[in-house]
Amino acid sequence: PCGADQTCTDPNKASDKLHDFECACNNDMTVKKVDGPVTTCVIDECVRSPCGMGQTCVDGDTKASSMNDYTCECTNGQTATGKPATCEMGSTDECASTPPPCGTDQDCTDPNTTGTSLMDFVCTCRTGSGSQVGAAAACEVNECDASPCGAGQDCTDTMLTSTGDFECSCRAPKKGKSTGMAATCEFDECATTPPPCEMGQTCTDPVKTDTSLKDFTCECLNGVVATGAAATCETDECAVMPSPCGADQTCTDPDTASNKLHDFECTCNSDPNLKATDGPATCDK
Repeated sequence: PCGADQTCTDPNKASDKLHDFECACNNDMTVKKVDGPVTTCVIDECVRSPCGMGQTCVDGDTKASSMNDYTCECTNGQTATGKPATCEMGSTDECASTPPPCGTDQDCTDPNTTGTSLMDFVCTCRTGSGSQVGAAAACEVNECDASPCGAGQDCTDTMLTSTGDFECSCRAPKKGKSTGMAATCEFDECATTPPPCEMGQTCTDPVKTDTSLKDFTCECLNGVVATGAAATCETDECAVMPSPCGADQTCTDPDTASNKLHDFECTCNSDPNLKATDGPATCDK
C-alpha cells in the first residue's frame, strides 16, 4: 500500500483494526503517513552515481513518483535521460588536455576518444622503456648510456626509474667514487711500476688526483729536486765521511754528474792493480 522507496509498518497486527498501517520514506524515516503512501519523499537518484565516469548527473524531480528521470551530461554538452550518456569525445581527447597527462619525453595515446571510457590514455616513454595506462609512466633510463663518468671510470646505475643516482668508480690502481657526477680519482704517481724516480731518490706526490698529473717530485740524497721526472743528482760517493774505501786506499767516482750510485772504485795504494767496485779492495799487506 506504500509507494516506492517507502517502508510499510502495521502497529496493531493482532487486532481487526484496519487502515492503521504507516508509510515512511526510506531516506528519511521521520517523514510518515498513516493509511496511505507518502507523497513528499525526496529521492535524489544521482546519489548512487548512475552516470558514467566524467559525466554530470542532474535529478530535476526528486519526488518518489518520478523515477529514472535523472540526466547524464557529457563534458561537451551531450545528455541522456535515465541512463549513462554516450559521450563523443573526439574534441576532448584526454591527451590534448592542459597540462598534458604524461611526463616529459613521453608520448600520449588515447585509444578511445568516442566512448565513455576515461583514464584509458597510455603514456609511453620515448627514452628508455616503460608505459602506463591512465597516468604518467615511470620510465626506465640507464643514465650510464650517456657516459657521464670520466675516462678510466666505471659507471653503474642501479635505480633506472630515478635520475642523478648513477655511480662513478675509479679503476685500479686509482681510488675514489662519486654519485651523480664524475669521480675525483686518487692516483699516487709514486706507486706506479716502474717507479718514476731513479734508485736512491725519494718520490713524493703532493696531489693524488687525475687532474694533477706529473706533479710528483724526485729528490736526490744531496737535496737536488726535480718535478715530473727523475732528478739529475750530482753525487760524489767518495766525498762522504768516512770514506767508503779502506785505509791506504784511493776512492774514485767515475760519474759524479748523474744519479748513478754504487759505481765508486777503491784502489790499493800499494798496488794500483788491486781494485774493487762499490766497496773496499783487498790489498796485499
